[in-house]
Amino acid sequence: MGFPRRTGVLIAMAAVGVFAGTVSCAQNQSPVGDAHRGKELSNTCLGCHGIPGYKNAYPNYRVPKLEGQHPEYLVIALQGYRSGERSHITMHSQASSLSDQDMADIAAYFSGEPLKADAKPQGKAPAAAQVCVACHGANGVGITPQYPSLAGQHADYLARSLTEYKKGGRKNPVMATFASQLNEAQMEELAAYYAQQLPALKTEERPNTRLSAEH
Repeated sequence: MGFPRRTGVLIAMAAVGVFAGTVSCAQNQSPVGDAHRGKELSNTCLGCHGIPGYKNAYPNYRVPKLEGQHPEYLVIALQGYRSGERSHITMHSQASSLSDQDMADIAAYFSGEPLKADAKPQGKAPAAAQVCVACHGANGVGITPQYPSLAGQHADYLARSLTEYKKGGRKNPVMATFASQLNEAQMEELAAYYAQQLPALKTEERPNTRLSAEH
């Protein structure tokens, strides 16, 4: 299913409007992250995000890769879990215990070196992706630090995220509008496309461990 040009333009314009406030807020209020302190705070986070292929118990999908993500976006995501804008009981519990400085520090540690867009998208983009590029780029690398990079992310996680936006588990109005127009097959097609893009996000592996859900 394609999207009318007017629909894509309106969603793109809405994205600029919605995130302009987010960017301004982040620039004015977000503390500078300390990756060294973030590493010290990350033991609990690494219990899920530090194991390649580790899956959320229910619904069953792989937890997101964080290495290479924009740290600013990771802070926004954590704030969303803390406020309830994103519905996930474990993440809400974890984020509720964190200060803004804690979030910035953890984000700085997990993000490492944020991805930079490659010039050559992998494969043929689904029709629905024409709307996605306005924020997530042709390669799945967020065009500003406040937009998430999708390149190389687990496909099942991306599909689950779209489902959450559609059903209201995540309350971003731009993504909710977009996701409401997608069926399950289209979500999976989009997720598979962005999962194969390069350069790819990675899992920040726990030190001194051989644990992996993929072996």
